[in-house]
Amino acid sequence: MLASGLALLPLLALLKDVLINRGESKLELGFDGLRQVRGTLLLVAGEGLLGAVVGTAIGWLTAVCRFPGRRWLRIAQLVPMAFPAYLLAASLIDWGSYRGLRIHGLGWAILLLTLANYSYVFLLSTESFSVSGRRLLEASRSLGVGPWRSFFRVALPIALPSIGAGIALSAMEVVNDLGAVRLLGVPSLSAGILDRWQVDGDPQGAALLSLVALAIVAVLIASERQLRQRSRRWNLEGGTGSAHVWHLAGWRAALAQLFCVLPPLIAVAIPALWIQQGWQGLQSESFAELGQLASRSLGLALIATAVTCLGSLLLAICRRWSPQPLVQQLSFIAGLGYAIPGSVLALGLIALGGPLGFSPLLLLLWGYGDRFIAVSKQGLDAALERIPPSIDETATSLGCDWLAVLRRIHLPLLRGPLLVGSLLVFVDVVKELPITLALRPFDFDTLAVRVFQYASDERVGAAMAPAVMIMAFGLLAAFALVPTLEQRD
Repeated sequence: MLASGLALLPLLALLKDVLINRGESKLELGFDGLRQVRGTLLLVAGEGLLGAVVGTAIGWLTAVCRFPGRRWLRIAQLVPMAFPAYLLAASLIDWGSYRGLRIHGLGWAILLLTLANYSYVFLLSTESFSVSGRRLLEASRSLGVGPWRSFFRVALPIALPSIGAGIALSAMEVVNDLGAVRLLGVPSLSAGILDRWQVDGDPQGAALLSLVALAIVAVLIASERQLRQRSRRWNLEGGTGSAHVWHLAGWRAALAQLFCVLPPLIAVAIPALWIQQGWQGLQSESFAELGQLASRSLGLALIATAVTCLGSLLLAICRRWSPQPLVQQLSFIAGLGYAIPGSVLALGLIALGGPLGFSPLLLLLWGYGDRFIAVSKQGLDAALERIPPSIDETATSLGCDWLAVLRRIHLPLLRGPLLVGSLLVFVDVVKELPITLALRPFDFDTLAVRVFQYASDERVGAAMAPAVMIMAFGLLAAFALVPTLEQRD
């Protein structure tokens, strides 16, 4: 109940700010607001289409086909998740400036956002291809249908719900993005909200843009939930037994290898070329300021991780022990923060905590908890669903209270998901830009904020040292997901 309230209060404060506190002022989007809505919708559509093609194709090739290097190429698809879009944009802009290339505009934004987020489509589609419709694929092969026709006529229709859910998740990241779109000069709602609030001094206008962003996100959330439910139904209808595979050789294997290696290779090459180009400048950087930035980022990340994972554990346990519909709905509401754009959440927290005199650091940690509790909670929910309820019943029949059941049974079994969830939350907090930029105290920069500030001031070379640290943390999170991907193989 408390976690759900903490998730809803900023949104209710935002709604109150728009509908009640606006006084006689007229609410309107204006010309800039319409451009930002249009820019956001174009980004969502462009990234969704390109991400669907890339993620689905690689998911099919690595799940159903067999060719040399397939296992390592499947793991490599996690690497782009280590590089936030604003870091890729800053790296490419600086690298291109030395070669006379102008990296700017909607096309580049769609490409970089796709590169940073296509892994969502890949993860869900490859799982669907691995476990769904096996009997249908075997039947199609017995009728002489080749791999491509089987893909379009059998596997793709079955996997469409999972692919759609992956597109919805990546679209939420696109709506949340602030750094890449600002650096590339693309009007978007996330940047427009902060500009209306901080630059124009128009909190009501910023709140109105926030409601438009929330409307887009609400459509994405509804679509993602419906598609996930349809995906579960397909999985239940799918056959059992060993998965059917196609063995590729010759030019077909080479083409599959090339297609699978290009996205992670480009994601690594962009910052690698940038670092190689500015290596001398990186060596001459003062590490005293970098240490201060890193200590702030790590301190915030450690506190936010501890609070968020504790909250997600309590929510997951309550959801398991109380099957009442109200508890299930409250648990779902508590996890909605991940879908809410960071700039919207920050504005809601300011509207809520500003009049009450809350500390900026408290609001910042509240924002982190709201946004990332779902990251840890999903893994815990999935792990608890694999523990038979009969184990709990046996323990309680032997005289164990709920605390003893949690300490002696659940926590040992949840050690792995808790560790992975903690690492993912930790790295997400280190990379988070919109919430940190909007809510941080004065003169309290972090690694992500400093990268964005240097890049915005066209001092991209100075952003290299904090960017390298963010990339290192991001790679840790990507490698933490490898065991999960291997279990699906």
